[in-house]
Amino acid sequence: MGPGLFWNFPSKTSCTVPQSLLQTMLLSRMAGMKDQQFTEEKPLLPESRGQEPEMENCETFVAAGDWKEHDIETPYGMLHVVIRGAPKGNKPAILTYHDVGLNHKLCFNTFFHNEDMQEITKHFVVCHVDAPGQHIGAPQMPQGYQYPTMDQLAGMLPSVVQHFGFKSIVGIGVGAGAYILAKFALIFPDLVEGLVLLNIDPNGKGWIDWAATKLSGLTSALPDTVLAHLFSQEELMSNTEIVQNYRQQINNTINQFNLQLFWNMYNSRRDLEMNRSGTVLNAKTLRCPVMLVVGDNAPAEEGVVECNSKLDPTHTTFLKMADSGGMPQITQPGKLTEAFKYFLQGMGYIAYMKDRRMSGGPVPSASMTRLARSRTASLTSAGSVDGSRNRACTHSDSSEGVGQVSHTMEVSC
Repeated sequence: MGPGLFWNFPSKTSCTVPQSLLQTMLLSRMAGMKDQQFTEEKPLLPESRGQEPEMENCETFVAAGDWKEHDIETPYGMLHVVIRGAPKGNKPAILTYHDVGLNHKLCFNTFFHNEDMQEITKHFVVCHVDAPGQHIGAPQMPQGYQYPTMDQLAGMLPSVVQHFGFKSIVGIGVGAGAYILAKFALIFPDLVEGLVLLNIDPNGKGWIDWAATKLSGLTSALPDTVLAHLFSQEELMSNTEIVQNYRQQINNTINQFNLQLFWNMYNSRRDLEMNRSGTVLNAKTLRCPVMLVVGDNAPAEEGVVECNSKLDPTHTTFLKMADSGGMPQITQPGKLTEAFKYFLQGMGYIAYMKDRRMSGGPVPSASMTRLARSRTASLTSAGSVDGSRNRACTHSDSSEGVGQVSHTMEVSC
């Protein structure tokens, strides 16, 4: 049995302590660390450009001096984060968590390098979290190391929030990172203002799925197994250039031993304990606004639909992106940025954006208005307790330019 609060089994039958006790123990541990200095801080050094043109964005993110690396002590070990900016008043920080097989660079640099996304992020502090042992240059974990459970990975994040003095966060997570951020929001709802969850699967693996994963691990190399999690079958069959690039990057930039530990733990996850109000007794679900995102024919499509059925329809937007494959943040960063702007506007942030294509002063975000008016929105029928309803997605023309997304909708774009 490894350290911490959980006994790990390869199925949904894992034994856990109640979440209330988990939260009490985490806060107690954090209080004991409050006056200690654990951080190693250093400028993020520039790295050489990759040879593959599609991956150049991974190394040309922004000026190196803008970003700083930190290694933060948490109740479950060290956590590597990269941060730009400082907390701005009561604004939340944008905090990201990557998928298994990736790190913050491979998962998010194309998205955050998008010019419109940079226009957004200059108004916020941005914090990228790397799962233990997954960042570039991470040392190999020692033999016998017990990798943190998915619940414990979520339990590491309050240390990050506390260390930097964030009032709250808006989380952007992909795959395993989306699961971790959702778990964090369930345990510490007051710390999370909003979540953008791509490719989330809220369900743990049953014995059959677990056995199939184990068998796949015996017959396929780890990078190929991970690629089947990241990309659609169509992309894999076509062996697109992006698939080739990511196969090379996963092989060359991530420690394979550490990756195997993270992969095993992700596949040992339990169901996220959340249900839509009214469906079960004492139902608990995410309280903050949520935007669910998945590409058409993505491996995670079924899981995202299932997650949508568990969330409050008045706070949830379901975005299904056409022609984006398994990783919309890589293949369609512009469209995802447009949706993210709209999401933040619905929360009351970035009411006006300066359009980089115009020389005039601040104007209401034209791209957000286009998204509201040009996309076909319909209430998803999956798991709806109210039946089928059609509602238009509204964009406020008030003096503050803020539109409130107040319903579950499926947007194909």
